[in-house]
Amino acid sequence: MAGDGYRVGVLGATGLVGTTIIELLAQRGFPVAELRPLASERSAGKTIEFGSKVLTVQAVSDETIQGLDLVLSSAGGSVSAEWTPKLVEAGATVVDNTSYWRMHDDVPLVVSEVNPDALEGHKGIIANPNCSTMQMVVALKPLYDAAGIERLVISTYQAVSGTGKGAIDELRAQARAVVGGYDVPAPSIYPHQIAFNVLAQAGSFPDGDDHTDEERKLINETRKILGDAEIRVSATCIRVPVETGHSEAVNVETREPLEPGEARELLAAAPGVTVVDDPAAGRYPMAIDAAGKDDVFVGRIRRDPGNERALDLWVVSDNLRKGAATNTVQLGEELIQRGLLRRD
Repeated sequence: MAGDGYRVGVLGATGLVGTTIIELLAQRGFPVAELRPLASERSAGKTIEFGSKVLTVQAVSDETIQGLDLVLSSAGGSVSAEWTPKLVEAGATVVDNTSYWRMHDDVPLVVSEVNPDALEGHKGIIANPNCSTMQMVVALKPLYDAAGIERLVISTYQAVSGTGKGAIDELRAQARAVVGGYDVPAPSIYPHQIAFNVLAQAGSFPDGDDHTDEERKLINETRKILGDAEIRVSATCIRVPVETGHSEAVNVETREPLEPGEARELLAAAPGVTVVDDPAAGRYPMAIDAAGKDDVFVGRIRRDPGNERALDLWVVSDNLRKGAATNTVQLGEELIQRGLLRRD
């Protein structure tokens, strides 16, 4: 530790999640003695704001990773695979937001409100879950603790910002063309036009698999985070023309009986959850309201009429914040509080 704070690196500092991490470090008063923004050679030399300071982005290298206590990483799986072991060897603890480390047996997959005890005994790497999994398990945790979970049936409605800035630009360009009556630019990020459309595919299809990688993440990560390999999960991930905020329809079959009113009370008392559930008055979670906020919003809490042990929920959260950056920063805070940061 340097001075009265920690030496913190942000790998992938110029991406959507990286810039949000840096904003949150300032907003939450994270104890930073030195902030080191790291990115690819292509982004080196750019400047970013951190509070009242203007910092220059450095290219990640064997030299620029030295002397860091904590690295918050969101630079893509291949970058993480190469650089995370080097960062750990150099003495840093890494909270990684890519998919690369999530299912490694010796790497904890952690959501701050759900399984923070999994941080204990880490070996230098902590994985951040996929954004869709993240918001869902925050809502599921109090129900799981109260009644167990037998089966989940999930449909996601995922915002384009989950794909990156290029996807936002593509949506905006196509929307302008449609509204203006111009020829719609050919898609380059998605396989089809996303503006005024719904794509029955969020993520990509691995060879030989009829599920997308996003759907497999929901299945596998949910079981790992809740520590229950017996939960049956069916997932369908959809891309919708929304900039920020993932929405999910979740059918939860519990192992023990759980009434909707009891579930509503459990969720209202749960950390990181806001219940918005008065549908007759038009009050339910919406992506436009969740954008820019850190909570997970839950509404439309009701009995599944075809299953007396199942409930239906509508779950919405900002995929860039709680779905990625906020949890990353929260895990850094938890590591400090528990005295679990590795130091030189």
